[in-house]
Amino acid sequence: MPNKVILVKETGAIENKSIDFNTLLANQLRDSGASEKASIVPVADIGVYDKGLVLRILPDNITYSNVRESDIKKIIEQTVLGGKVIDEIVHDGKDKQLKIVLKNCGLVDPDSIDDYLKAGGYQGLKKVLLEMKSPEKVIEEVKKSGLRGRGGAGFPTWMKWSTARNQKTDQKYMICNGDEGDPGAYMDRSVLEGDPHSVVEGMLIAGYAIGASKGFLYIRAEYPLAVKRIEKALEDAREYGLLGENILGSGFNYEMEIRLGAGAFVCGEETALIASVEGKRGTPKPRPPFPAVKGLWDKPSIINNVETLASIPQIISNGGDWLAKIGTATSKGTKVFAITGKIKNSGLVEVPMGITLREIVFDVAGGLLNPAKKIKAIQTGGPSGGVIPKDYLDTQVDYENLGKLGSIMGSGGMIVIDETDCMVDLAKFYLGFCVEESCGKCAPCRIGGYQMLQLLNKISSGEGELADLDKLKRIAYAMQKASLCGLGQTAANPVLSTLKYFEDEYKAHIVGKKCPAGKCKYLLMYKIAEDKCKRCGVCVKNCPTQAISGNREKGYAIDQAKCIKCGNCSEVCKFEAVGKE
Repeated sequence: MPNKVILVKETGAIENKSIDFNTLLANQLRDSGASEKASIVPVADIGVYDKGLVLRILPDNITYSNVRESDIKKIIEQTVLGGKVIDEIVHDGKDKQLKIVLKNCGLVDPDSIDDYLKAGGYQGLKKVLLEMKSPEKVIEEVKKSGLRGRGGAGFPTWMKWSTARNQKTDQKYMICNGDEGDPGAYMDRSVLEGDPHSVVEGMLIAGYAIGASKGFLYIRAEYPLAVKRIEKALEDAREYGLLGENILGSGFNYEMEIRLGAGAFVCGEETALIASVEGKRGTPKPRPPFPAVKGLWDKPSIINNVETLASIPQIISNGGDWLAKIGTATSKGTKVFAITGKIKNSGLVEVPMGITLREIVFDVAGGLLNPAKKIKAIQTGGPSGGVIPKDYLDTQVDYENLGKLGSIMGSGGMIVIDETDCMVDLAKFYLGFCVEESCGKCAPCRIGGYQMLQLLNKISSGEGELADLDKLKRIAYAMQKASLCGLGQTAANPVLSTLKYFEDEYKAHIVGKKCPAGKCKYLLMYKIAEDKCKRCGVCVKNCPTQAISGNREKGYAIDQAKCIKCGNCSEVCKFEAVGKE
């Protein structure tokens, strides 16, 4: 069996695009007599961007970037066979990421418990059951770490665990929330698919800490690969004596099973998730009592999300003080973000708390997709979050700082917005999502969300009034105070934050009847530039309402009364003669 693995990824401009580097590598391995010592594995993502050809040699974890054809033989002879690092092409790793939750993703075979064990897996569980031998000590270690829930609210993990631990009852439950529903979010999915045993181990440790004997992994059915890999992880854990009766001979009994979610966003709320696990309709209940006191089947229950649980094994193995050294005074450790939007390198990143938004956008994600455009804002927290304008790019990322700016950390969605994006349109998109996902149980969310969406539609179509802005704010505040659960209480955040920082853009839609970003189609005006028009008549043929009149001799014009703003004329014009104002 090869003892070295070479991960290969083309991440940007390559010196010679005609070269098949996988074949070249294979030939060089053969010629160097190293074919039996190393295997080549092309990968979809290696965590390094815009660095040409990138090679990572495992298990040494040596990464080379901007690799040229002439470097291949040298890498095989000096690194693969000789174990030496070639300084001039080694990747410096100064991308400001810090992998804790994603540490094993892409480095271990997710279907192999042996790979996980070789990477130090289940050492945290072993330490808990055979060395610490005390749930209270486990909770104390988590308290030292300063870990807060990564599902959105940021509640101290140890405090939830301690509350459940102190309940006197015959049964307690541990629940993993793997049902992330934010548009564009796939943090939990990546961990479940790439390192399932870290979540299983986290569940075991958490179950021991609170005194549970049963755990449920609530995973959305749209994640079939995640479900498959968790099922395999549970089977292997049972076979190795890490799940079931008398785990590691400690007397600790614990079993787990999977529950599939149907993709309801509201089931991210704890009481709605519990109802779904029980087989009921996923709707929230008033709190208190909180689930840690009265949860699943009226028994004390703790719900942690995937990212939180995946952090636990390393906290126990390395000690709580280890994590506490990372981050800010109130927000410890790292955070995984799914960064997308008008950004060069969309993807999953894990960064230490306290890093600035500017560093994430420009140093980690490579800056704007179109450098000619200007950054306008960053939206964090998904449908429940808010926008942060460019003036605050140097803000340190933690729970408190984002909250002060009117946004939230959320589960980790981050969208980069440039000057071509409309803030009214953005608020309308997120509010529309929340209206669709509302369970309808309480009137503030059910009615308030719909009323706000109608007002936004009115504004974006050019029919808005200045008085509508006050109406939006009043309804939003009412929803925040009176809605039953977090969905309704935070659904208005995108509207309030865009109004706070970009009210002039709303007023441009209302007073000027124009969308500054050119996104709201009912406020657009298509015109044909005479100096660019070649009078080919293609636009005329493709207009569905015959709004374009004229001829090849005199030229063409668009009748604004007939124009439905479909944009067909602009799309079919090869000469860029049809523009929008």
